[in-house]
Formats: sequence, C-alpha cells, structure tokens
Amino acid sequence: MTPAAAILFDLDGTLVDSERENVESVVRAAGRLGVTLTGAERAFIVGHSWNEIHALVTRGHGLAVSMDQMIAIAVEEKRLMLASSGYRALPGAVAAVKRLSARSALAVVSGASRVEVRDAVDSLGIAGAFQVLLGSEDYPRGKPAPDPYALAMTIMKVPPARCIAVEDATPGIQSARAAGARVIAVSEGNFSGFDLSGADVIVKTLDDVTDELCDWLAG
Repeated sequence: MTPAAAILFDLDGTLVDSERENVESVVRAAGRLGVTLTGAERAFIVGHSWNEIHALVTRGHGLAVSMDQMIAIAVEEKRLMLASSGYRALPGAVAAVKRLSARSALAVVSGASRVEVRDAVDSLGIAGAFQVLLGSEDYPRGKPAPDPYALAMTIMKVPPARCIAVEDATPGIQSARAAGARVIAVSEGNFSGFDLSGADVIVKTLDDVTDELCDWLAG
C-alpha cells in the first residue's frame, strides 16, 4: 500500500478545541449588530461554514452587513477570548500533523475564515506542515456542499480517490464524501454529538489516525 496523496483536515473540533469559542464569537458579533441569536441558530454554527452562518443570521434578522464585516467583528471577539490561552490542540493533533506531513501533502479545509485558520495553525506551530489553507472566503458554498474539499483537491492536483478527509461533524463528512474523499471521523472534539456514521472509519483521537489506517483507506 502507498500513502494517501493528500490528507485534508477540518480545523475546529478536529485539530483545535475551539468550537465553543466559535459559537460565542458569532453570538457576540451578532449582539454588537443588535441581534440576539436563538438556540437553534447557535446550534447551527457548529459544523457549518461562515457562508451559511452569515446567510442564516442576515436573512433571519434582516441585517444589511457583509460576510467580511461580520467575520471581522467575530474574529476580534475570538481573539479577545483566546488572548491568554491561545488555541488548544486536540489530543494527538500536533503529532499527527507532523507525522503525516512526512508521507502525504496536507491541507486545512475549514468553514472558519482565512484569518481564523491562520491564527489557529500559527498558534499550534504547525502552519509549515500544510500546502493549502482554505477558509470560507475561498469557495461559494460551505459544508455540506462538496465545494471546500473539491477546491482543495483541484489546487493540490490530487485525485479524490487518493484523498483522506479528517472531520468531526456531519456536514464536513457529507462535504468530503460528496467530493469523492474517504473520511476519518474523530470523536474527541464532537461535543455537539454529531452523527459520525457517514465516515469510513470513526476514531477517538488523532493518535488513532495511524500511517497504517491511512494507507488502508488510500489503497
């Protein structure tokens, strides 16, 4: 068996334990824009891209604010929340990225903004391991549409059948599968209790994303 051509990582809830800060940053941004998000809207934030979050909030509350403007406010709020601690790597994340980068090309395929992606990988000290970093501004439709993962494969010039996506949420699993990738779901950061059964394999932490598992999926 040969290594996967590319391994494509989701970010929040997969590499970094930041889903709660993501939700709270959007809630605070909406508050600064005069909007109180409902429980259902708060739940929607987890696992979805800024494209869909912005559309949900602006349509639901009649806001005339661009996605870039909403992202800028939320990024400011998130940076305040993480100023002292920085981003928290999920178990095995840094070691897995460093190990797998020696065997396959790596990308981050995230629903977060480009700034949030860069902040996270810089905070964890793993930015140099990735050939591609994609955020919500890079594609027209977010997860569960195939666009994010399909774009990463196009940029990296790798065939879908030789790609493995690593995810923690149902929309991301659906996106990766629709783009033609095999999928490993990691349960450790799935605090919202997403159904992970659509993945090819479910593991507890990124320590379980072994070279042997990746070779088997890509073989």
